[in-house]
Amino acid sequence: MMPQLLTVQVKRPNGRPIRIWVPVLPVLLVLSPVVVLAVVVAAVACLVYRISLLRALGTGWRIMSALPGTRLDVEHGRTAVLVNIR
Repeated sequence: MMPQLLTVQVKRPNGRPIRIWVPVLPVLLVLSPVVVLAVVVAAVACLVYRISLLRALGTGWRIMSALPGTRLDVEHGRTAVLVNIR
């Protein structure tokens, strides 16, 4: 299943945390020309390096399908960025 929602929370040292919800599907639809271009570039790279195109696309889809449930926490000093993929 493709991720549906990204939750980004920035904890600042001197204030309330900032929380942003990003729906994945509308962002993907807006960026679809870039995604199509990236797939074409990846296909050309697969042909140049003699990698199976179907296997590479399948691997990319598996990575996208494994993203839901991923949590990324980055802290630097007193500032923290938390990303949760649902």
